[in-house]
Amino acid sequence: MSAEMNLKIKIWRQKNSKTSGSFETYPVVANEHMSFLEMLDVLNEGLISQKKEPIAFEHDCREGICGTCSLVINGQPHGPNSGTTTCQLHMRFFKDGDIIVVEPYRASAFPVLKDVTVDRSAFDRIIQAGGYISVNAGQAPDGNAIPIEKGRAGQSFEAAACIGCGACVAACPNGSAMLFTSAKIAHLGHLPQGEVEADKRAQSMVAQMDKEGFGYCSNIGACEAECPKEIKLENIAFMNRSYLKAVFSGEEV
Repeated sequence: MSAEMNLKIKIWRQKNSKTSGSFETYPVVANEHMSFLEMLDVLNEGLISQKKEPIAFEHDCREGICGTCSLVINGQPHGPNSGTTTCQLHMRFFKDGDIIVVEPYRASAFPVLKDVTVDRSAFDRIIQAGGYISVNAGQAPDGNAIPIEKGRAGQSFEAAACIGCGACVAACPNGSAMLFTSAKIAHLGHLPQGEVEADKRAQSMVAQMDKEGFGYCSNIGACEAECPKEIKLENIAFMNRSYLKAVFSGEEV
């Protein structure tokens, strides 16, 4: 039997990127089995029934895969649980009578579009700068054509788990995107297929990251702590080594 919860949601409302915003507080009745996004659905249904503007928030797969459910909940990206996206957060982790503060990611490189949605296209441009392997299109090669050491494959797989949600940026006091960028560089850089363009990739992606206005890493570690896929800081060290190797080898971007 599910228990009803009477909550107050203090959420950021902002009409568009050109206007200032503020917090507004709404009552909502939820139950402990709802996900956080389902609770916001209930809140929006209530607002619509009152002829009020619903809250704009991002969502897609609701399975912890796509990374779009990016919210700061009570001061923490994706909420209080580690290794969990907002869509995987359930209301049983809150208590009846709680006031829950919901706001968008705060970073200059992630401008607010409306309410708690932000523009994270800067991540797309970092990927476009070099987060790929150049190959001629055609029939896919056999999966076992290039033997890959298990350790390297494991490192690549762990880095590839990054879903590009931006929690690392929101958690970092400098708004750094180094955990995201390094995960994408390490994902390909640990594999023999990605080594051919490794130097160019590192330089291009780091240059684009800086161009987008993200801050510098100061080794605080908040990015790793808040990452829903628990991407490791060691990827940043890998990226720094790759970048310095490219610079000192004279590789041109």
